[in-house]
Amino acid sequence: MNIIKLEEMLKQFFNEDIGDGDLSSEFIFSAEQQGSFSFYAKESGIFCGVPIIEHGFLLLDRSMDITLLKKDGDEVNEGDIIAVINGSLQKLLIGERVILNLVQRMSAIATATNLAVRETIGTNAKICDTRKTIPGLRMLDKYAVRIGGAYNHRNGLYDSIMLKDNHIAFAGSIAQAVQAARAKIGHTVKIEVEIETKAQLDEAIAAGADIIMFDNRSPEEIRQWLPVVPPHIATEASGGITLHNLNSYAKTGIQWISLGALTHSVEAFDISALVQTKGAKSLVHH
Repeated sequence: MNIIKLEEMLKQFFNEDIGDGDLSSEFIFSAEQQGSFSFYAKESGIFCGVPIIEHGFLLLDRSMDITLLKKDGDEVNEGDIIAVINGSLQKLLIGERVILNLVQRMSAIATATNLAVRETIGTNAKICDTRKTIPGLRMLDKYAVRIGGAYNHRNGLYDSIMLKDNHIAFAGSIAQAVQAARAKIGHTVKIEVEIETKAQLDEAIAAGADIIMFDNRSPEEIRQWLPVVPPHIATEASGGITLHNLNSYAKTGIQWISLGALTHSVEAFDISALVQTKGAKSLVHH
């Protein structure tokens, strides 16, 4: 993860929330008052968010004492303490919501990803994400996917070519679209073509696509069509795939399965925060 980019993101998020100052914390507590702040899981899943906790609180106060009891990728159970932070009570309260929001989302993505990966056990299929991320959070969303045990598809429009139905329609054909792209790219850039019919599959193969995506095709269709794909062309399934049917797709022989649901529709992982004033009994021993 690009830590420089992360800290700039966190500064923007904090500025959105804090504005000119936190009236609640600054008007009630003195700058000298110290406290202990604990994050703990309220459900079971995969934790993700160490960089957020570390860099988030230290941006607010470099003297913060952070103890991480879980690392990214660890399984957590309800009641597990994830981290304990000691320092300025004002700064703990100021950072709570922004940091917790991000950690909850990232842990939800890592948990959903881990469940998807488990459905591919015993097959050669690998799970990857899509560009269906929250604007501004793509680096964090894709990091969470990796922590969950899956892989990243392209990071954006800039790092590979993906020819979808609209590109092909405007270009005139798959062959014309691939030819136009191939004439201008360097040797490190791959071309992926989305297909929906057997005729389009044959055309994509003949055009020299590097990757072929079977879009919204049933497992049976994919199983029937895969044998005609040369081994040097990577294959991917996408569209209409859920945890309930994922294993059926994995068993077709497909190499990659991309899931937008990993990032576009997860529900926040339930993590709570508790602030204790100095001298209170620590939660670390519970």
